[in-house]
Amino acid sequence: MTISFDEWRARSPFYDETHEAVAQSVRKFMAAEVLPNIDKWEADGELPRELHKKAAQAGILGLNYPEEYGGHSEGFDVFHGLTQTEEMSAAGAGGLGASLMTHGIGLPPILALGSDEMKRRIAPPVLAGEKLISLAITEPSGGSDVAQLKTRAEKVGNKYVVNGQKMFITTGMRADYMTVAVRTGGPGMKGISLMLIETDRPGVSRTRLDKMGWRCSDTAAVYFDNVEVPPENMIGPENGGFIGIMRNFNSERLGMAHGCCSMARVALKEAMDWAQQRETFGKKLGAHQSIRIKLADCARQIQATQAWVDLCAHQHRSGTGVPADYAMLKVQATRMLEHVVREAAQVLGGASYITGSKIERIYREVRVNAIGGGSEEIMLDLAGRQMGLG
Repeated sequence: MTISFDEWRARSPFYDETHEAVAQSVRKFMAAEVLPNIDKWEADGELPRELHKKAAQAGILGLNYPEEYGGHSEGFDVFHGLTQTEEMSAAGAGGLGASLMTHGIGLPPILALGSDEMKRRIAPPVLAGEKLISLAITEPSGGSDVAQLKTRAEKVGNKYVVNGQKMFITTGMRADYMTVAVRTGGPGMKGISLMLIETDRPGVSRTRLDKMGWRCSDTAAVYFDNVEVPPENMIGPENGGFIGIMRNFNSERLGMAHGCCSMARVALKEAMDWAQQRETFGKKLGAHQSIRIKLADCARQIQATQAWVDLCAHQHRSGTGVPADYAMLKVQATRMLEHVVREAAQVLGGASYITGSKIERIYREVRVNAIGGGSEEIMLDLAGRQMGLG
């Protein structure tokens, strides 16, 4: 029996025919534009800019963004976004979603806190795929400890002058705009602001970083050397950026958790297909009890994690979610992915170690999910503190 990796949605109370319509649309885009080219893009180390325009025309970039800026939000919710993530995961390349959808973390702070002028200036070309925007928070001196960031924006006359460095910035080489966390005040979270910086400003430079996984997603170290930025590029109030960063993290972690479930299903399906075709010791690999137990246990862990993802998505939609839940969910999802891909690799055996299998690619991307968006240790500590400990 052959199963589709996404057929579980038909049995979920959170998804209906509108979500299936989104799935069909994204599936068509993937078949035409992505699947024939993903191996080349992985080798190239980046996506072609033209893909962003095609994704915009297909309605992918604008899903759940305001109509007035070129998006489409009427009748759509967080579960339509999760459905889109699921279908994009079919390529088994996490860098695709990370890079093609970088505006998902770079643009929301502008829409939530930016001026009307900034929204009108930035959002339409980004949602049309004409301009790319990334989020620049992490620094060489620390990642998850955002409150200690060092990149500084000093007010000099009628402008800000920015100096500092950002590290591991997704779409950092190709981005036209960056939503940058800078220090405008004293130490700690109360001295942090968010600022829009155009990457063609004098003093902005970038260095490409090579990586273990997410190969088709360009990643950069970004340097700011006396970069002059006008005050109208401030996103929200000065020294009020930390709340915007934290609010952004909740949706990012929810999306990452669902992406882990999707990638785990891709790996499980490849392992199941292999087990139904491969013969060992006179029978199908899947007919061995040990293999059946291994794959069934993987399915158990995926379904349990997906149930928590959907609960958190429901709470996100209703405004009842709490940061600790998103933090613990991310840990659950990344640990689940690590286990499932390990077991799937065991089923494929040597074939899983050869470039070309989705499992090989996904295995290399486990760590970026466990570290990016908040490491396991920081996530669990955050949850513990919100539980009243410490």
